[in-house]
Amino acid sequence: QVQLVESGGGSVQAGGSLRLSCVASGFTVINSCMGWFRQAPGKEREGVAYIDNGATTYADSVKGRFTVSRDNAKNTLYLQMNILKPEDTGMYYCARRSIWFYAPCPGTVNEYNYWGQGTQVTVSS
Repeated sequence: QVQLVESGGGSVQAGGSLRLSCVASGFTVINSCMGWFRQAPGKEREGVAYIDNGATTYADSVKGRFTVSRDNAKNTLYLQMNILKPEDTGMYYCARRSIWFYAPCPGTVNEYNYWGQGTQVTVSS
C-alpha cells in the first residue's frame, strides 16, 4: 500500500529555515518521480521542487533557496527550505508521479497520483 507521510512544518520568521521530510512506503523513491507541492488558501496547488534519477527541478520562485533530496536507504524525501519568505506560506505536500507516464520528470500536477496529508509552513514577516 502506497503511503506518504510529511513532517517538519512549522512557523518561522522570514529569513529562517525549515526541513521537511516525507517518509514513503509501498514503493521506493529511487524509482519514482517525486515532487513537493504547496498550496495557499484561495490559490491553486503549485509544484516547487522535483527529483528523479538524481536530477532536480525547481520553480523559479524557490530556485537557490530550496533543495530537494532523498535518502534511498530510509526511503525518505526531503525539502530543505532556506531564506524563507512570507509568500512561501502554505500547505506543503509530498507526491509521487504515476509510473505510467514515460515522459521525463516532473510532468504536470495532474500526473501525480499519490499524495501525503500535507504539513503546514507559515512564514511571518
